[in-house]
Amino acid sequence: MRISVSDAKGQLTELVRRAEAGDEVVLTRHGRPAARLVAVHRTPDVAERRALMQELRSIGTRKAASGPDAARSQNDLYDEDGMPR
Repeated sequence: MRISVSDAKGQLTELVRRAEAGDEVVLTRHGRPAARLVAVHRTPDVAERRALMQELRSIGTRKAASGPDAARSQNDLYDEDGMPR
């Protein structure tokens, strides 16, 4: 959405709401882009970051444990004589 700075003065609350919702709001001066309103994303606190890291570690551990080990990962590509199938 593009809107002039003079028109935006009376609609600031609505424009901020739209920017928070993800809409691109560009303020123009004399028809040229002058500024853009964007939402500020909240930074997670220490407890939230720790919880996220723990979740990622558990996902990684599950993925690593579910597949074949590296020493045997390509055994199905070769027959018992070591020749490609």
